[in-house]
Amino acid sequence: MTGPFVHDIDPVLFSVWGVHAWWYGLSYSLGFVSAHLALRRNRERLGLSMSSVYEMTLLLAGGVLAGGRALVVFNEWAFYREHLSLIPAVWIGGLATHGLIAGGAAGVLLFCLVRRQPFRPVFDAFAIPAALILGFGRIGNFIDGQIVGSVTTVPWAVQFPEADGFRHPVVLYDGLKNFALLPILLCVRRRGVPPGRLAALFVVLYAGLRIPIDMLREYPLTLGGLPSGQMVNVIMAVCGAALLLKNWLRPPAANDPAFVPVDAVGPRAWQRLAFVALLLLALVIPSDATRDVPVTYGHRHAGLEHSRVYPVLGPGNAKAAR
Repeated sequence: MTGPFVHDIDPVLFSVWGVHAWWYGLSYSLGFVSAHLALRRNRERLGLSMSSVYEMTLLLAGGVLAGGRALVVFNEWAFYREHLSLIPAVWIGGLATHGLIAGGAAGVLLFCLVRRQPFRPVFDAFAIPAALILGFGRIGNFIDGQIVGSVTTVPWAVQFPEADGFRHPVVLYDGLKNFALLPILLCVRRRGVPPGRLAALFVVLYAGLRIPIDMLREYPLTLGGLPSGQMVNVIMAVCGAALLLKNWLRPPAANDPAFVPVDAVGPRAWQRLAFVALLLLALVIPSDATRDVPVTYGHRHAGLEHSRVYPVLGPGNAKAAR
């Protein structure tokens, strides 16, 4: 951008039988594919069969979607307690960034517990794909146009839909930050650090560097006077720093736990179908928070109408902060 930019990007990727696929949802589908490809490239080093690669990818993607959705429902409970049937309706929007991180971590941890794999190397394996997923997600947020920064006069300011004045494109700042983590994490990984250090470093850098960026955001929710997202950033940064310090002080082990060798089992048909289903499910998610889809996006995409898929929500639906 060479000057103030008026945001009028069509958020719809394509439509099939009245159901719309969104650029926002595509960002998560691309992230899941990136994570899957990263596991495939490293599966021999990690001691994983192709079946285990699919299993871990499914748990990661499922955890991301479930965790992100759960935090949205929590943040918007005033709305969802009156509309319980809409809790699983991701096609009206709703993935909270901090929730999807927690959900993805829970999915990977579940894999480790079920397969009795050491969790530190597994989380290290996902540090770089996580930065990719979150980077793609912020591109989707920008196209969505619903997360805005504070009013500014910088040359790259953006006039967002439904927001007054030109504002900081904070999601682009955060997306660039997430992608900037990639060379740092790759450099650290090449140095052969102890298991767990790469994942801890990712948490510290992700949350710590997000704090100054989020100071330019306008959060609709606060907890104890502090924006809810900033509070989670601080907690994540402190926990990550504690894990990093513990890892740094941990005496080097003669033989750190390694992955348990597994049989060379190929992916099952149901695993492939489930992975495709999760990719398609991500595509129909339009936004980070619950929206009346035709009202919110109708001026940017002709033909959006209320239906059983996209019901009338009215002015009472909340917009969660992330």
